[in-house]
Amino acid sequence: MTALSARIPAMDVLRGCAVMGILWMNIAAFALPEQAYFNPAAAGPLSTGDIAFWTVSFLLVDGKMRALFSMLFGASMLLLIDREEMAGRDGRRAQMIRAGWLFVFGLAHYLLLWWGDILMIYALVGLAALPFARREPLALVKWAFFFFLAHFLICAGFIGTLYAWGHAAAAPDAPGHVSEGFADFVASLSDPNHAAISSEYRVYRGGYGGILLHHVALFGGQWLTTLPFVAFDTLGFMLLGMAMLKGGFLTGRWEAEQYWRTARHCFLIGLIPMAALAAWIVSSRFAPLTALGSVLAWSFPFRIPLAVGWAALVLWLFTRHPAASLTGRIAAVGRLALSNYLGSSLIMCGIFYGWGLGLFGQVPHHRLPLFVIAAWATMLIWSPLWQRRFALGPAEWLWRSLARGQTQKIRNSA
Repeated sequence: MTALSARIPAMDVLRGCAVMGILWMNIAAFALPEQAYFNPAAAGPLSTGDIAFWTVSFLLVDGKMRALFSMLFGASMLLLIDREEMAGRDGRRAQMIRAGWLFVFGLAHYLLLWWGDILMIYALVGLAALPFARREPLALVKWAFFFFLAHFLICAGFIGTLYAWGHAAAAPDAPGHVSEGFADFVASLSDPNHAAISSEYRVYRGGYGGILLHHVALFGGQWLTTLPFVAFDTLGFMLLGMAMLKGGFLTGRWEAEQYWRTARHCFLIGLIPMAALAAWIVSSRFAPLTALGSVLAWSFPFRIPLAVGWAALVLWLFTRHPAASLTGRIAAVGRLALSNYLGSSLIMCGIFYGWGLGLFGQVPHHRLPLFVIAAWATMLIWSPLWQRRFALGPAEWLWRSLARGQTQKIRNSA
């Protein structure tokens, strides 16, 4: 394989698809109460179009785009380490410094804009992935699946605890605090009139100061408690991305037919059980534990082949149409992924939150794709225009400048 420090167009295209797909995945979390991210019924009665939007998202997008982005992040860590070491610098130290600044970016994103930030998670988990950077591809895959198993056991154990709580609450001799507590918990996941959901409406339809204070409170409690539910699968996908880079998969140098076969097999493996889960959730009328359990735990084993399938499908198209205008535009989106990710949050919060247009909770699920498509068009237009004049996006430039400045400071004081 050629030097990993070179720019890899295939990875730029993949990263562009991933950051665009993440917006589709996140749009409900921008526009609706947090509970609706796991159970769309929490935002009110669902139309046929709402259910169709949820089904497409559940089958093809939810969890898969974040997985793809995590794989690319892991691969990019290797590229950075390789580039730094080829220049005679300490690649691991450079990665640690970049992770520190990425955490700062993520913290600002979380507090000032949106509670769904992934940058802090990537910063912390990326540090945990560093010791695996020199492993061979097969070892990386084995470790990835070990962490996938850990993630599944944590999520399944949590859902199992909820089912046990429900069983205890349904017993004829259940204490009042048990039955009432469980009923209140279930309502908080599904009843639009529940106090927790009503509070979300009040906060995000209000002014900026109230939203900021709410995010500060969330970070001190909810963010830390949810970290174990996302850390292990993120680490697994990062290691899988490292293996896929070392094996040549992510460089776009496989034959087109190899990518096509991989995509076909992965989608066949993942989509059929995912469709069965979706049918179960819809037939249950989005029963809270059914929906939550499927999103958190039961769908996870099938996200792995679907994430790889998406990567293979995009790379198949890339190998067939590397010079297409759309390919170049998507690659530009990928090269400005951090700017596009943060910019999407700024725009969507401005549309939906009270300090902007105040559309929070007023747009039904089936109309949310309109906002996503408009944002995609914006990304595909502005990213190539920016790149014609500047090598880096604004967020990428700031991140690199801060990291290099800190690296230089450490080197001068050594």
